[in-house]
Amino acid sequence: MKTKKVSDVFASGGLLADLIEDYQYRHEQEAMAQRVALAIASGQSFICEAGTGTGKTVAYLVPALLSKQKVIVSTGTRHLQDQLFQKDLPLILAALDSPATTMVLKGRANYLCLQHMEMAVHDPKDLNQQHISDLQEVVQWSASTKTGDINELSMIAENSMIRARITSTTENCLGQSCPRIEDCFVFKNRKAALESDLVITNHHLLLSDMGLREQGFGEVLPLADVIIFDEAHQLPELASTYFSQTMNSRQLLALIADIKTADHKEAGDIQELAGALAKFEKTIRDVRLVFGQQDQRLNWREVWENSLLSTALPTMLSAYQTIIDILEIACGRGKLLDNCWQRAKAHYNYIDAYIETENEDALRWVEIRGAYLYLNQTPVDISETFQQRLSEYNATCVFTSASLAINNDFNYYSRQLGLEAYQTEVWDSVFDYKTQTCLYIPLDLPEPNQVEFFDAFIERTIKLLSYSEGHAFVLFTSHQALSKSSAILSKAINYPVFIQGQAPRSELLNQFRNTKHAVLLGTGSFWEGVDVKGKALSLVVIDKLPFASPDDPVLQARLNHFSKQGGHPFMDYQVPQAAISLKQGVGRLIRDVRDRGVCVICDRRVIQKAYGKPIIAALPPMPITHDLADVRDFFNESVPGV
Repeated sequence: MKTKKVSDVFASGGLLADLIEDYQYRHEQEAMAQRVALAIASGQSFICEAGTGTGKTVAYLVPALLSKQKVIVSTGTRHLQDQLFQKDLPLILAALDSPATTMVLKGRANYLCLQHMEMAVHDPKDLNQQHISDLQEVVQWSASTKTGDINELSMIAENSMIRARITSTTENCLGQSCPRIEDCFVFKNRKAALESDLVITNHHLLLSDMGLREQGFGEVLPLADVIIFDEAHQLPELASTYFSQTMNSRQLLALIADIKTADHKEAGDIQELAGALAKFEKTIRDVRLVFGQQDQRLNWREVWENSLLSTALPTMLSAYQTIIDILEIACGRGKLLDNCWQRAKAHYNYIDAYIETENEDALRWVEIRGAYLYLNQTPVDISETFQQRLSEYNATCVFTSASLAINNDFNYYSRQLGLEAYQTEVWDSVFDYKTQTCLYIPLDLPEPNQVEFFDAFIERTIKLLSYSEGHAFVLFTSHQALSKSSAILSKAINYPVFIQGQAPRSELLNQFRNTKHAVLLGTGSFWEGVDVKGKALSLVVIDKLPFASPDDPVLQARLNHFSKQGGHPFMDYQVPQAAISLKQGVGRLIRDVRDRGVCVICDRRVIQKAYGKPIIAALPPMPITHDLADVRDFFNESVPGV
């Protein structure tokens, strides 16, 4: 049998053309595939940016499968994992007639834990009628599921508390001591991954696996010859999170609940436990009350010196020590109690060390998120740690995304992850932005930091939506701006309005796609990984440049570190970061060669300030206008139905 080559797959009359109706050859796609094939063959890792519409997923899957090597593909989200596995991978396997074994591997929170399900069935306290009904659905499903992936539970709401009750965490998993270990879906899926030729995972799980390998706790993922990081622009921020250490009050409250369950099942006669747990729970809530209601991120040292935390936290630790002493006496009476004792000691030691330890290479910061307090410790620079952990895999690595470079320069990205020695390459988008788009930057609006900006922004957005007749995303740089604007826009326009948070993201997007003249208001997660083709999305309005909040303690520490290294914090760190984020937001607009649309950046600083030039240079080559009439004319010239 003739050995298949990359060119055999992508040619106009090639293997893909045989399977895809109206197949269109894309030079950029084949060029990327050839480059990935070269990297795999030579063992030379590299970084590449493939512009929107390149078809980068197929471009790396083809050479990965043709190599017949062990491959891990890591992408940004579980949704993208499923899309890869259910849509793109079957096509490539069919085109290549490949016998390769493939699978999706997710984190343990995505798999049913039979032990926890049975515990919930036998101890249904705190469950209302809806929760009990959901639990019955889970029990029925558990008898037929092959993977245990709770994503299959479409009949249960994503926010149902049952989902948390039927899954395990690294803390409450009994491991080899679990009576259901032979049937465990987490272990079954990990075993299958070891035996598969190509495993699709996500960055969260891969970064977690890096940490487990370093700590000697055993790996989750198999070793591979090749690791492909898709949506690689997310890695620096995610790696910073995973290389951090954290402890939060939610974990402590969950431990209290688990201690009560363990006592009920394995002891039931520890007289002083109930009172001690009640006192401990009160001190946890007292610590949280120090900070009021508003979500915030704060520098630890400032909080410790200027609040009641220095009194409340030691009081909590004293109550915590009482719990640990009681559990130590009960040690050996059952596996659940033993697990709780070990967790309690680990949590206590973290908090105790957190208060006392000074580390110049790490930043301690406190986060208030809803009802919970988080004590975080984050490395200021993650590049060395990332490189050390990545080297454990001894694999050829490919980092790819539609937004990694600033005007073809990868220095900002590669510096963050210690990838300066890697080769780089850019393939531009296949879309014709000069004819398909228009970039409108109004110069007559106030600057975003002026009090007049908000009203002017709302008024201009309403006018723009009238030109596009809806069919729009309005993207915000903060949840506060989203909340304030959505209250006004939802009443001021006559088009259907969908607001982030009203429903799960996937459901909200489906509603948007299937509703004529719809307007979606979003932040954060809607800036990337969203694909809406056709007239349904013809306008993207961005409120302002996505600079991170200057008050953020992590950003402050990074900028200080950057300055000490001799860099220019604003131009060399904040501006590239904003440019890459903006590039993602703008990338929502054109998703097909037949799409047409207008992108709007309501921040005149991108034109009037010197730092705007590299930001504009990072964006696709769209014609720029400052005249509102040009936007009106663009939509008037649009072909109906396109």
